[in-house]
Amino acid sequence: MVYIAARIGVFAAVLALFMWIGFGWLYSTLIAAALSLAFSLVFLNREREALSTDIYNRVQRNKTVGIDDSDSDLENELLDREHKSAKAPTDD
Repeated sequence: MVYIAARIGVFAAVLALFMWIGFGWLYSTLIAAALSLAFSLVFLNREREALSTDIYNRVQRNKTVGIDDSDSDLENELLDREHKSAKAPTDD
């Protein structure tokens, strides 16, 4: 969250500065996006790595443990029932 908040904060500050100077909204937005990207690449490396590690750990946990989702469990149960009833022999 620190990384995202810092990126948004830098973007907003640069955008406000260029709008205050008198640049148009399009140029201000493009310049703010480019400068906030450059700022984050140079100065927010530690925060970006922490965010990346957190995302990786969550994905790995979801792969091994699974996602606790009651809707998915219900859907899987209904599909299993449907699949079993389709395979049941018929009396013809």
